Amino acid sequence: MAAAPTNPVTQKMAAGGVALGLGVRMSRSAEIARIARATGHDFLFIDLQHSLFGLETVGHIAQAALALGIAPLARVRSVRDPDIQALLDNGVSGIVFPDVNTAAEARLAVAAGRFGPLGRRSVTGGYPWFDYQGVPPAEALPAIEAATLLACMIETREGVRNVEAIAAVPGIDVIHVGMNDLLTDMGKPGQYADPELAEAVDRIQAACKAHGKFFGCGGHRDPAAQAAVIRRGAQFLTTQTDIGLLSAGAGAWTRGIHEALAG
Repeated sequence: MAAAPTNPVTQKMAAGGVALGLGVRMSRSAEIARIARATGHDFLFIDLQHSLFGLETVGHIAQAALALGIAPLARVRSVRDPDIQALLDNGVSGIVFPDVNTAAEARLAVAAGRFGPLGRRSVTGGYPWFDYQGVPPAEALPAIEAATLLACMIETREGVRNVEAIAAVPGIDVIHVGMNDLLTDMGKPGQYADPELAEAVDRIQAACKAHGKFFGCGGHRDPAAQAAVIRRGAQFLTTQTDIGLLSAGAGAWTRGIHEALAG
Protein backbone atom coordinates (compact mmCIF):
# COMPACT_ATOMS: atom_id res chain seq x y z
CA MET A 1 0.00 0.00 0.00
CA ALA A 2 1.35 3.44 -0.94
CA ALA A 3 1.91 5.92 1.87
CA ALA A 4 -0.81 8.42 2.66
CA PRO A 5 -0.32 11.74 0.83
CA THR A 6 1.10 14.74 2.62
CA ASN A 7 1.56 18.36 1.61
CA PRO A 8 4.96 19.80 2.57
CA VAL A 9 3.60 23.34 2.37
CA THR A 10 0.79 22.95 4.88
CA GLN A 11 3.02 20.84 7.11
CA LYS A 12 5.75 23.48 7.14
CA MET A 13 3.34 26.37 7.76
CA ALA A 14 1.52 24.47 10.52
CA ALA A 15 4.89 24.04 12.24
CA GLY A 16 5.43 27.83 12.09
CA GLY A 17 7.72 27.85 9.07
CA VAL A 18 7.67 29.74 5.79
CA ALA A 19 6.93 27.97 2.49
CA LEU A 20 8.64 29.40 -0.59
CA GLY A 21 7.28 28.86 -4.09
CA LEU A 22 8.93 29.05 -7.51
CA GLY A 23 6.74 30.56 -10.21
CA VAL A 24 6.45 28.38 -13.32
CA ARG A 25 5.44 30.11 -16.54
CA MET A 26 7.91 28.85 -19.13
CA SER A 27 9.21 25.42 -18.08
CA ARG A 28 7.49 22.46 -19.69
CA SER A 29 9.24 19.46 -18.11
CA ALA A 30 10.00 17.78 -14.81
CA GLU A 31 13.43 19.40 -14.46
CA ILE A 32 11.79 22.48 -12.93
CA ALA A 33 10.69 20.39 -9.94
CA ARG A 34 14.29 19.24 -9.37
CA ILE A 35 15.53 22.82 -9.68
CA ALA A 36 12.93 23.95 -7.15
CA ARG A 37 14.10 21.34 -4.67
CA ALA A 38 17.78 22.12 -5.24
CA THR A 39 17.22 25.85 -4.70
CA GLY A 40 15.33 25.61 -1.42
CA HIS A 41 11.77 25.98 -2.67
CA ASP A 42 8.86 24.11 -1.12
CA PHE A 43 6.33 24.37 -3.92
CA LEU A 44 5.82 25.10 -7.59
CA PHE A 45 3.41 27.90 -8.45
CA ILE A 46 2.31 26.69 -11.89
CA ASP A 47 0.68 29.69 -13.51
CA LEU A 48 -2.20 28.68 -15.75
CA GLN A 49 -3.71 32.17 -15.50
CA HIS A 50 -0.96 33.89 -17.47
CA SER A 51 0.69 31.07 -19.43
CA LEU A 52 -0.13 28.58 -22.18
CA PHE A 53 0.01 25.21 -20.42
CA GLY A 54 -1.69 22.04 -21.58
CA LEU A 55 -3.21 19.83 -18.91
CA GLU A 56 -0.95 16.87 -19.77
CA THR A 57 2.14 19.05 -19.29
CA VAL A 58 0.94 20.24 -15.90
CA GLY A 59 0.15 16.68 -14.89
CA HIS A 60 3.64 15.45 -15.80
CA ILE A 61 5.33 18.29 -13.88
CA ALA A 62 3.01 17.76 -10.92
CA GLN A 63 3.65 14.05 -10.64
CA ALA A 64 7.42 14.58 -10.77
CA ALA A 65 7.12 17.23 -8.06
CA LEU A 66 5.07 14.92 -5.86
CA ALA A 67 7.73 12.24 -6.09
CA LEU A 68 10.42 14.75 -5.13
CA GLY A 69 8.58 16.14 -2.11
CA ILE A 70 7.76 19.46 -3.76
CA ALA A 71 4.11 20.56 -3.68
CA PRO A 72 2.75 21.27 -7.19
CA LEU A 73 0.22 24.09 -6.93
CA ALA A 74 -1.67 25.51 -9.90
CA ARG A 75 -3.01 29.02 -10.22
CA VAL A 76 -6.13 28.59 -12.31
CA ARG A 77 -7.98 31.23 -14.31
CA SER A 78 -10.84 31.80 -11.87
CA VAL A 79 -13.04 30.07 -9.29
CA ARG A 80 -15.08 28.86 -12.29
CA ASP A 81 -12.17 27.31 -14.19
CA PRO A 82 -13.50 24.02 -15.65
CA ASP A 83 -10.10 22.32 -15.34
CA ILE A 84 -9.88 22.38 -11.52
CA GLN A 85 -11.22 18.84 -11.17
CA ALA A 86 -8.83 17.35 -13.74
CA LEU A 87 -5.84 19.13 -12.21
CA LEU A 88 -6.58 17.84 -8.72
CA ASP A 89 -7.25 14.30 -9.92
CA ASN A 90 -3.95 14.08 -11.80
CA GLY A 91 -1.26 15.22 -9.40
CA VAL A 92 -1.78 18.88 -8.50
CA SER A 93 -1.91 19.16 -4.72
CA GLY A 94 -3.29 22.66 -4.42
CA ILE A 95 -5.22 25.33 -6.27
CA VAL A 96 -4.60 29.07 -6.12
CA PHE A 97 -7.69 31.07 -7.08
CA PRO A 98 -6.98 34.56 -8.44
CA ASP A 99 -9.07 37.69 -7.94
CA VAL A 100 -11.36 36.50 -5.15
CA ASN A 101 -13.48 39.48 -4.15
CA THR A 102 -16.36 38.09 -2.10
CA ALA A 103 -17.22 35.31 0.31
CA ALA A 104 -19.53 33.89 -2.37
CA GLU A 105 -16.55 33.49 -4.72
CA ALA A 106 -14.53 31.86 -1.92
CA ARG A 107 -17.36 29.38 -1.43
CA LEU A 108 -17.23 28.58 -5.16
CA ALA A 109 -13.52 27.85 -4.72
CA VAL A 110 -14.29 25.44 -1.89
CA ALA A 111 -17.07 23.81 -3.90
CA ALA A 112 -14.63 23.10 -6.74
CA GLY A 113 -11.71 22.00 -4.60
CA ARG A 114 -13.17 20.05 -1.66
CA PHE A 115 -15.04 16.77 -1.45
CA GLY A 116 -18.49 16.68 0.09
CA PRO A 117 -20.05 17.57 2.35
CA LEU A 118 -17.95 20.77 2.42
CA GLY A 119 -17.50 20.99 -1.35
CA ARG A 120 -18.71 19.36 -4.55
CA ARG A 121 -15.53 17.82 -5.95
CA SER A 122 -16.34 14.60 -7.76
CA VAL A 123 -14.88 11.29 -6.60
CA THR A 124 -12.87 9.04 -8.88
CA GLY A 125 -10.45 6.15 -8.30
CA GLY A 126 -6.77 5.43 -8.90
CA TYR A 127 -5.32 8.64 -7.49
CA PRO A 128 -1.62 9.31 -8.21
CA TRP A 129 -0.97 9.95 -4.49
CA PHE A 130 -1.46 6.21 -3.95
CA ASP A 131 0.49 5.21 -7.07
CA TYR A 132 -2.87 4.42 -8.70
CA GLN A 133 -3.59 1.60 -6.30
CA GLY A 134 -7.20 0.98 -5.40
CA VAL A 135 -7.75 2.56 -2.00
CA PRO A 136 -11.24 2.54 -0.46
CA PRO A 137 -12.87 5.98 -0.58
CA ALA A 138 -13.28 6.00 3.20
CA GLU A 139 -9.48 5.96 3.45
CA ALA A 140 -8.48 7.83 0.29
CA LEU A 141 -10.74 10.87 0.44
CA PRO A 142 -9.87 12.15 3.94
CA ALA A 143 -6.15 11.71 3.19
CA ILE A 144 -6.37 13.56 -0.12
CA GLU A 145 -8.51 16.27 1.46
CA ALA A 146 -5.93 16.87 4.18
CA ALA A 147 -3.13 17.11 1.60
CA THR A 148 -4.99 19.51 -0.71
CA LEU A 149 -4.28 23.22 -0.27
CA LEU A 150 -6.69 25.95 -1.40
CA ALA A 151 -5.57 29.58 -1.58
CA CYS A 152 -7.60 32.68 -2.41
CA MET A 153 -5.85 35.73 -3.84
CA ILE A 154 -6.84 39.24 -2.80
CA GLU A 155 -6.07 41.54 -5.73
CA THR A 156 -8.57 44.42 -5.57
CA ARG A 157 -9.90 47.01 -3.16
CA GLU A 158 -13.18 45.09 -3.17
CA GLY A 159 -11.35 41.97 -2.04
CA VAL A 160 -9.69 43.90 0.77
CA ARG A 161 -13.05 45.30 1.89
CA ASN A 162 -14.46 41.77 2.05
CA VAL A 163 -11.38 39.96 3.33
CA GLU A 164 -12.82 39.19 6.76
CA ALA A 165 -15.79 37.41 5.19
CA ILE A 166 -13.54 35.63 2.67
CA ALA A 167 -11.19 34.43 5.42
CA ALA A 168 -14.16 33.10 7.40
CA VAL A 169 -15.12 30.61 4.66
CA PRO A 170 -14.36 27.02 5.78
CA GLY A 171 -12.10 25.02 3.48
CA ILE A 172 -9.73 27.84 2.51
CA ASP A 173 -6.16 27.43 3.79
CA VAL A 174 -4.32 30.54 2.55
CA ILE A 175 -5.25 34.15 1.87
CA HIS A 176 -2.64 35.41 -0.58
CA VAL A 177 -2.03 39.07 -1.45
CA GLY A 178 -1.34 39.73 -5.13
CA MET A 179 0.52 43.02 -4.76
CA ASN A 180 0.84 43.96 -8.42
CA ASP A 181 -2.84 43.58 -9.29
CA LEU A 182 -3.89 45.18 -6.01
CA LEU A 183 -1.70 48.22 -6.64
CA THR A 184 -2.97 48.44 -10.21
CA ASP A 185 -6.57 48.33 -8.96
CA MET A 186 -5.65 51.17 -6.59
CA GLY A 187 -4.31 53.18 -9.54
CA LYS A 188 -0.78 52.93 -8.13
CA PRO A 189 1.05 50.28 -10.17
CA GLY A 190 4.49 49.42 -8.84
CA GLN A 191 4.24 51.71 -5.81
CA TYR A 192 5.13 49.08 -3.22
CA ALA A 193 5.84 51.65 -0.50
CA ASP A 194 2.39 53.24 -0.75
CA PRO A 195 0.64 53.47 2.65
CA GLU A 196 -2.65 52.14 1.24
CA LEU A 197 -0.92 48.89 0.29
CA ALA A 198 0.63 48.59 3.75
CA GLU A 199 -2.79 49.12 5.34
CA ALA A 200 -4.33 46.50 3.06
CA VAL A 201 -1.60 43.97 3.93
CA ASP A 202 -2.14 44.61 7.64
CA ARG A 203 -5.90 44.13 7.28
CA ILE A 204 -5.47 40.90 5.32
CA GLN A 205 -2.99 39.56 7.85
CA ALA A 206 -5.36 40.39 10.71
CA ALA A 207 -8.22 38.59 8.94
CA CYS A 208 -6.00 35.52 8.50
CA LYS A 209 -5.09 35.52 12.17
CA ALA A 210 -8.71 35.96 13.27
CA HIS A 211 -9.95 33.06 11.14
CA GLY A 212 -7.06 30.60 11.34
CA LYS A 213 -5.82 31.05 7.77
CA PHE A 214 -2.22 31.23 6.60
CA PHE A 215 -1.12 34.61 5.25
CA GLY A 216 0.55 34.66 1.83
CA CYS A 217 2.10 37.32 -0.35
CA GLY A 218 3.50 37.66 -3.85
CA GLY A 219 4.33 40.19 -6.52
CA HIS A 220 7.24 42.24 -5.21
CA ARG A 221 10.28 40.52 -6.71
CA ASP A 222 12.88 41.82 -4.27
CA PRO A 223 14.52 39.55 -1.65
CA ALA A 224 14.74 42.26 1.00
CA ALA A 225 11.09 43.19 0.52
CA GLN A 226 10.09 39.54 0.68
CA ALA A 227 12.05 39.09 3.90
CA ALA A 228 10.24 42.14 5.30
CA VAL A 229 6.79 40.71 4.58
CA ILE A 230 7.85 37.40 6.13
CA ARG A 231 8.77 39.33 9.27
CA ARG A 232 5.23 40.75 9.17
CA GLY A 233 3.82 37.23 9.30
CA ALA A 234 3.69 35.87 5.74
CA GLN A 235 4.18 32.10 5.65
CA PHE A 236 3.32 31.44 1.99
CA LEU A 237 5.45 33.39 -0.49
CA THR A 238 6.33 33.20 -4.17
CA THR A 239 9.92 34.21 -4.84
CA GLN A 240 10.39 34.69 -8.59
CA THR A 241 9.31 33.10 -11.87
CA ASP A 242 11.41 30.85 -14.05
CA ILE A 243 11.27 33.53 -16.75
CA GLY A 244 12.43 36.22 -14.32
CA LEU A 245 15.30 34.12 -13.00
CA LEU A 246 16.52 33.10 -16.45
CA SER A 247 16.33 36.66 -17.76
CA ALA A 248 18.13 38.12 -14.74
CA GLY A 249 20.83 35.46 -14.76
CA ALA A 250 21.43 35.71 -18.50
CA GLY A 251 21.57 39.49 -18.34
CA ALA A 252 24.02 39.46 -15.44
CA TRP A 253 26.24 37.05 -17.34
CA THR A 254 26.47 39.11 -20.53
CA ARG A 255 27.01 42.30 -18.53
CA GLY A 256 29.86 40.51 -16.74
CA ILE A 257 31.48 39.68 -20.08
CA HIS A 258 31.20 43.28 -21.31
CA GLU A 259 32.52 44.66 -18.01
CA ALA A 260 35.47 42.26 -18.14
CA LEU A 261 36.25 43.31 -21.72
CA ALA A 262 36.01 46.97 -20.80
CA GLY A 263 38.33 46.44 -17.83
